[in-house]
Amino acid sequence: MTTPSRARPIMSTGQLEAQLGVVLLNRTTRSVAVTDAGRRLVEEAGPGLAQATAALQGVSAQPGEVVGRLRLSVPRAAVPFLITPVVPAFRTRHPRVEVEVVVEERFVDIVAEGYDAGVRLSESIERDMVQVRLTDAFRFVVVGAPSYLARHDTPERPEDLLRHECITLRSQTTGTAYVWELERGRKSWRVPVRGGIATNDHMTSVALAAEGQGLAYALEPAVQEDLRSGRLVRVLEAYAPTVPGFFLYYPSRAQRSGPLRLFVEAARELSTKAV
Repeated sequence: MTTPSRARPIMSTGQLEAQLGVVLLNRTTRSVAVTDAGRRLVEEAGPGLAQATAALQGVSAQPGEVVGRLRLSVPRAAVPFLITPVVPAFRTRHPRVEVEVVVEERFVDIVAEGYDAGVRLSESIERDMVQVRLTDAFRFVVVGAPSYLARHDTPERPEDLLRHECITLRSQTTGTAYVWELERGRKSWRVPVRGGIATNDHMTSVALAAEGQGLAYALEPAVQEDLRSGRLVRVLEAYAPTVPGFFLYYPSRAQRSGPLRLFVEAARELSTKAV
């Protein structure tokens, strides 16, 4: 712990251990590891320490300057729409706001896990969260390489996918395979595809599909370059479902956070809407 200027320690870890009578860190000449007692201290006292740190940072800020930290949970496919266009400009405007971007595909309880905000498709966001649109609506499409389609019949109906080698996506949250959702008019299909390759990352499935390893189910904006170059082609396009798009979300009480409020403003201004 330090003063706002970070010039003088308030209490060293050794002093804190001596005062508490427990070991918080296991130290060797090459590494430092948190003990169970240290981990419990962080878990139980962490929120209070974070508030105290934020208060000290705020006191040290110049008039009109915002200081603090943002922690964001973002799926890899959303990085080009939010992180790449927004974070550099945001940091230029607010250099004393630290931004941590955790790229992950699993469903995250952002409150329980200490995130300020997250990015997801709207249907995956809890109803009590504030949502800010980041992109326009887009489609999910089934794609394959010309080399794969040359060796197999092109699927004409959703049920044809059951006879194809499909690169399956596994949920990081549950470990189960996603079914591929298709629709046409008012009719919808949920196809439990199978194949010899499974991954937990959408972009990995796309890369493998481009190498002729099977069909992939992908966000259309994420495969635009491969479609334009001809490395991938759409199949079953008439059955491609449309989703509302990516949204930034956060709990309503978080709106009081200055760094988050400014990041939301930057996201509304700078995120890549058209996809």
